[in-house]
Amino acid sequence: MINDKLPKIWYGGDYNPEQWDAPVWAEDERMFKLAGIDVATINVFSWALIQPSEDTYDFSSLDELMDRLYKNGTYVCLATGTGAHPAWMAHRYPEVTRVDVQGRKRKFGGRHNSNPNSSVYRKYAAKLAGKLAERYKDHPALVAWHISNEYGGYDYSEQSAAAFRVWLKERYGSLDALNKAWNTRFWGHTFYDWEEIVVPNELSEEWNGNRTNFQGISLDYRRFMSYSLLECYKIEYEAIKEHSTNVPVTTNLMGFYPELDYFEWAKHMDVISWDNYPSLDTPVSFTAMTHDLMRGLKNGQPFMLMEQTPSQQNWQPYNSLKRPGVMRLWSYQAVARGADTVLFFQLRRSIGACEKYHGAVIEHVGHEHTRVFRECAELGKELEQLGDQLLDARSAAKVGIIYDWENRWALDLSSGPSVALDYVNEVHKYYDALYQQNIEADMIGVEENLSKYEIVIAPVMYMVKPGFAEKVEAFVKAGGTFITTYFSGIVNENDLVTVGGYPGELRKVLGIWAEEIDALLPGMSNELVLDKTWGSLSGSYKCDLLCDLIHAEGAEVLAEYGSDFYKGMPALTVNKFGEGKAYYVATSPEAGFLQGFLANLCAEKNIQPLVTAPEGIESVQRVKDGVSYLFLLNHTAGDLSADIGAAERTDLLTGNVISGSAVVPGRGVLILSDKK
Repeated sequence: MINDKLPKIWYGGDYNPEQWDAPVWAEDERMFKLAGIDVATINVFSWALIQPSEDTYDFSSLDELMDRLYKNGTYVCLATGTGAHPAWMAHRYPEVTRVDVQGRKRKFGGRHNSNPNSSVYRKYAAKLAGKLAERYKDHPALVAWHISNEYGGYDYSEQSAAAFRVWLKERYGSLDALNKAWNTRFWGHTFYDWEEIVVPNELSEEWNGNRTNFQGISLDYRRFMSYSLLECYKIEYEAIKEHSTNVPVTTNLMGFYPELDYFEWAKHMDVISWDNYPSLDTPVSFTAMTHDLMRGLKNGQPFMLMEQTPSQQNWQPYNSLKRPGVMRLWSYQAVARGADTVLFFQLRRSIGACEKYHGAVIEHVGHEHTRVFRECAELGKELEQLGDQLLDARSAAKVGIIYDWENRWALDLSSGPSVALDYVNEVHKYYDALYQQNIEADMIGVEENLSKYEIVIAPVMYMVKPGFAEKVEAFVKAGGTFITTYFSGIVNENDLVTVGGYPGELRKVLGIWAEEIDALLPGMSNELVLDKTWGSLSGSYKCDLLCDLIHAEGAEVLAEYGSDFYKGMPALTVNKFGEGKAYYVATSPEAGFLQGFLANLCAEKNIQPLVTAPEGIESVQRVKDGVSYLFLLNHTAGDLSADIGAAERTDLLTGNVISGSAVVPGRGVLILSDKK
């Protein structure tokens, strides 16, 4: 568990009493008890209050808050407050504010406006974190440390440019090696002095977000900025650990946020935490995939749901309310997929600035007689009832789907083949095909041990990092099933093409080579035609986006293109390699094909759906101490039934014993234990 002081699913969220006067605090305490709130995340943006000047610190208000919360039975996730630097710091040390991608120097304002390579910012951030840890390390309310808040945003200042050159020297060792890695003979970019290297922004190489003249430079800058921000986190982490060794440390991540390599960050986090803010129209399978990715960052270790809204966001184009029951449903979706906490932003609504219309447990009306508060209080009672039964339960999935941030950066920066190619969307297509059939999958990184899976899927694995091809070959040789797709195996870690025929280093295990890649315009499509029935698959299926023109060299052709000048060329192949098989999907097929295709492969590996259920039912399983907990979540407004098999299971929420057909109420949840 995260901290044995509180052996249950934590319930609470961000609390900002500094925005309110003292009479409100007593009312907060009363309502926290009514709602079952047992954890408050505090001090997230209080740097300016704690440190009014360079040499002055005032912890009196925080001392009082820590004591008051603990007396009320509320534990504390204590933030370091460094997500927004004080105005005095920006005024006295202008270097702490960022330079944006257009080369403009920022003034004080907003948040996340701190230059991660400013020595001033780093010094004061580390000093504050250390003082907090020294002061509160033994406070009985403390259950977790929360560093900064939602790290992100790049900087293009002279300080970052200088630090980038140091980072490049350490990475490449010499200018000759760098020039080779970046292919700088293109367009006369050869560097003869480290000082000649400038940051790739809109004054040099980049424009319109991810458009760049030199992928190698831009790719390395993304690596460097992820590293720079991680260094800021690590400086605070180390300052905390100097004094507080036994309390877990985290920072809140943001799912598929593009700018930071979270697999690298996870190595330095005691527990993963993240903020979940889907829109009303976000596919529930996408939210499920994001939870699974957060769980996968630390090899399946449970995570903290650090933020979600009880009702609505304030920053999306259309800030729809969560319909009755949806907050509870989505909370349990997080728990089902690995969350050991359910925390909100925020506990009481602000009255001013840009988040005053962001939902909260306590609304502006200020009392408990609201729909949102009633729903929160009901969930609080259920989480109290569940106790520690689900804590540290794990996934037992036998399918792994590879996701890699550096591969995403390289694809986003690629000058072709199609502006419509979206790595996250293509990964989601494969995830969703399994989700719709109630087949579990883990989201994993390229460094993950593949041997614990029967099937590994690597959609659009454009970049092949050192050792990855050998890892795949070993996995397949040992009997595993590997699937990859069009536009895979194209480049190495420096975004240099692997010559000799696509898919480069994966060519041997796949038994094919590709000579051309056709990008289809919006509205255009081709057909993927099977020559015989395979499970539920037969006939032809629509495909679009990209079509690799491939040749089999040892692989068996399972389907061909149905039209255009490459009609009859392979579109789907399988290569027997050692004891296993490697599949190549040369295009982007429709959902019906992917569902049938993956169902066939799972059946071959005896990977069974968790339940038989209609669309709208989500099934997830967590396992702990030999006991499985089957979650059934109904994402529709009407009752639905799922076939769970003949064995009896007990619903942890109602105590009902169920077998055979389980009825899940509209927007309802069952948590079925097979414990005897």
